[in-house]
Amino acid sequence: MPRNILFIMYDQLRYDYLSCAGHKTLHTPHMDRLAAMGVRFANTYVQSPVCGASRMSFYTGRYVSSHGAAWNGFPLKVGELTLGDHLRDNGVASWLIGKTHMRVDHKGMERLGISQDGIIGARVAQCGFDVWEREDGLNAEGPDGHYDPEPSPYNEFLKAKGYGGENPWHDHANAAEVDGDIASGWLMQHADKPANIAEEDSETPWLTSRAIDFLNSGAAEKPWMAHVSFIKPHWPYIVPAPYHNMYGHNAIQPVNRAESELEDMHPVYAAFHNNAIGQAFSRDEVREKVIPAYMGLIKQCDDQLGRLLDHLEATGRMEDTMIVLTSDHGDYLGDHWLGEKDLFHAPSVKVPLIIYDPEANDTRGTVVEELIESIDLAPTFVEATGGAPADHILEGRSLMPFLRGKRPEWRDYVVSEYDYSSTGMREALGVSTTDARLFMVADPRYTFIHAEGGFRPILFDRQTDPGELEDLGCNPAHADVIAMMHERLNQWARRSSQRTTRSEAEILAKGKNTGVIIGAYDENDVSPEDMVKYSGKN
Repeated sequence: MPRNILFIMYDQLRYDYLSCAGHKTLHTPHMDRLAAMGVRFANTYVQSPVCGASRMSFYTGRYVSSHGAAWNGFPLKVGELTLGDHLRDNGVASWLIGKTHMRVDHKGMERLGISQDGIIGARVAQCGFDVWEREDGLNAEGPDGHYDPEPSPYNEFLKAKGYGGENPWHDHANAAEVDGDIASGWLMQHADKPANIAEEDSETPWLTSRAIDFLNSGAAEKPWMAHVSFIKPHWPYIVPAPYHNMYGHNAIQPVNRAESELEDMHPVYAAFHNNAIGQAFSRDEVREKVIPAYMGLIKQCDDQLGRLLDHLEATGRMEDTMIVLTSDHGDYLGDHWLGEKDLFHAPSVKVPLIIYDPEANDTRGTVVEELIESIDLAPTFVEATGGAPADHILEGRSLMPFLRGKRPEWRDYVVSEYDYSSTGMREALGVSTTDARLFMVADPRYTFIHAEGGFRPILFDRQTDPGELEDLGCNPAHADVIAMMHERLNQWARRSSQRTTRSEAEILAKGKNTGVIIGAYDENDVSPEDMVKYSGKN
């Protein structure tokens, strides 16, 4: 079995923006190289199409409504077990290098008297990881203060390199310079300009260097799982030379949207289309500025992956290290008249997933079409490192059978959730915070979306409509499909998700004979063994 796991995550990388996944103009030779050495899972869905909630599902192996961290900045409950907890039981350390988007449950830690100064408290505060370098990569600052109040090691690196200003993350790594003035990457009109930074000092190469530092350290001499978590190709959409102009307008894939989508729009869909992001990405000029930069960011990620793979090969670590490549969600980029993520069309909710297993010789270069959920990685890691997944806690299923060439009996559908209670879309729709929730159920043919708050469902038939352009949610001809999907959602909602302190094996185990006798009238109703302590002379 593999001794180590390199768990690589990119932020906001679409599932179809890899050349091995069919992109026509973006060549990703190192991602393709990994796919040729391993298994590509072509239908992988995240448990929520937003950073924080999705990542907490990756790290806990549990659905969003199980772990409760339903939105960016929602703390992960202090009692939730994570990858670090499960893997440490196997003698494997879990290291963080990059982003988690996790927020600490300060109240929970205070209630239990757990200090962040100790090892246990530090792990609880860092999503179960030991921290090599945490950098969440969004060092924005507005009139009301910082988006992320935590210190930025990347900003300190830039200052040490001589980059000026209080926030070189923005002024250099995520902005251009025009006639001596800052051209902010927050303004998408500047996406075609080179970021005002040497390429080797930009975010993706910096984090790759930190990952290599870890691999060369004493910490990597014992079994490890290293979560190398890149912020890119997440916005701001700006990238240093030479990546800023590698791709022109002729490299942009045709947009996937139809005028008919704007007719009789579902209210929730309309709310997201009408927000600032949806309106911006509905404009061709925005797509033409942003998408080449997004492709350049991916190209830089791919080049740095090649650097990382070369180092693993040169040091012999490819022979004992499982490598996993994925993303926390996708990016609409104007498809369906939307931008960013948030809803459940494929560009948003599907992600790339490639797994290289050094011992899986028979499956190299293969593609798995079964429905995969992001929570499947946690039990996969546990099994890969010699443990038995705790099925009463981990809600995913191990992918190890697929890696070893087996085709196990598998799930019929996947589920994703989205809590938009903290967004302006809730206010626009006039729904309560408890009703501002969406649920997706997808099987090999249909994508079904249920919206709380009394809204009708949304339904796409991907067999007849692979682009998900025609909403069949109010079509009477599909009433049976909608009823089936509702029943699946109800079945999923009735799962046993909170009985996490006792396994099924413990429940089924015969209890000790401790002398409790219930329902007996006389000695004839009880075995002599049970009565041995309760009979005889007084």
